[in-house]
Order: sequence, then C-alpha cells, then structure tokens
Amino acid sequence: MDYLIVLVAAFSAGVLNTIAGGGTFLTFPALVYVGVPPIIANATSAVAVFPGYLGGALGFREEILKFDRKQMIKTLAITLSGALIGSLLLLFSAEDAFSFIIPFLLLGATLAFLFGQQIRTWAASKSQSITPYGALGTLSVGIYGGYFNGGLGIILLALFSLWGMTNVHQMNGLKSGLSFSLTFVSVIVFSLGGLVEWKYGLVMMVAALAGGYAGAPLARSLPKQVVRGLVGFIGFLMSGVFFWRYFMSA
Repeated sequence: MDYLIVLVAAFSAGVLNTIAGGGTFLTFPALVYVGVPPIIANATSAVAVFPGYLGGALGFREEILKFDRKQMIKTLAITLSGALIGSLLLLFSAEDAFSFIIPFLLLGATLAFLFGQQIRTWAASKSQSITPYGALGTLSVGIYGGYFNGGLGIILLALFSLWGMTNVHQMNGLKSGLSFSLTFVSVIVFSLGGLVEWKYGLVMMVAALAGGYAGAPLARSLPKQVVRGLVGFIGFLMSGVFFWRYFMSA
C-alpha cells in the first residue's frame, strides 16, 4: 500500500508539473504519510521530480543556447553555489526545526503558485531598478531551491522578470536549465548525506516521468483555471495538515 501511495503521488506530480507545476505538494506529503521523516521526505521528493527538469531543459535547448555564454556560466555558478548552501543547510537541519518551518514553506510556495502572474508583473515593474543577473537574487533563489524545491519555478520566473526579461520561451528555458542544475547538486548532496529513501525515490522517478508524459495531452485540454484551483486547494490543504501536525506534536 505504501508503494501504491507514493507511486500515485509521483505519477500525479508528473502530470501536474507538465500542466502547471505544484507536484511537490503531492510527493512530499505522500512520503511523510507513509512514515518517511520530513527532512528525508523533502530530499526524496527532490529526487523524484528531478528527471522532469532535464526534459524541460532539452525541450528549450535552442532558447538556452541564445543566452550569452559567459553570462550563463556566471549565473549557473552562482546558482549552483546557492544550491550547495541550501542542500547543506537541509543536511544539517534539526528535524524539529524543519518540521516547524515546512508548513510556512508549503504555504509560501502555494501563494507563489497562485499569484505567480501578479508576482511576475510586479517584478517586471521593478526591473529598471534591479541589476540584471544580479548575484544576490540568484544566490538567494539557489539557496531556497537547494533547501526546499516547492514553488521553485515560479520564484525563478519572478527573478527573471526582475532582471527585465520578457521572452517567455527564453524564461522557461532558463528556468528548466537552472532547475535541473540546481536539483542535480541537491541530489548529490542528499545522496552522499544519506537523506534519500531510495526504495521510494527510484520508483517515484519512473512514475513522475510517466506522469509527465501523460500530462502533455491533458495540458492541451484542461482549462488552466481548473488546474490552478486544484493545485491551490492541494497546497492549502497540505499546509493546514502540516501546521496541525506540528502543533499537535509540540
């Protein structure tokens, strides 16, 4: 039954990530539900969704290659540094501290998902006062992504809007490429640190890939508002569950 639960969650996460994002809202709670400690569940969830980023990066490879190479190397290096810092923070986090912060991270990721367009619009309005490809913003997002993967895509797109980027295809390409690179570092750190529950992680990777493929036709047919509402409901529900779980155990 535990395997069935995580397989369904990973497959559904793959579908959601293809359509609109938000797969972490399913994979992370499912792992906790079957008895995986929160920190290990977070690391295993990152492993589960990791292959999907590669597919996205390959799909946008033409857009990625249009960026200035030196600038991309610099941006990638800063992002990877942030990912390393965030992953190490998780590695050395106390279970109680992470259990306290995770409901806030889930809630924040849910709000970022629901109001992503408004956040990007606001960011675009501030782009004139922000240095494009700034190190501080890139490093901060890298740290967040290394520590907690939820809502990463929305946060990256908001960062790109702050930089003044407007080409949505280039933004999605850069988002996929940085997400893959960032999560690759996390997977290595989590694996070496013994944070990955591989008996679930491997099967979830396969299920998430299958879900991502199956989600393509759904992405063309389902109204975006319906999907956004579903993901928002799941995100708020999971945030509430983890708030309740923490305060009941305190």
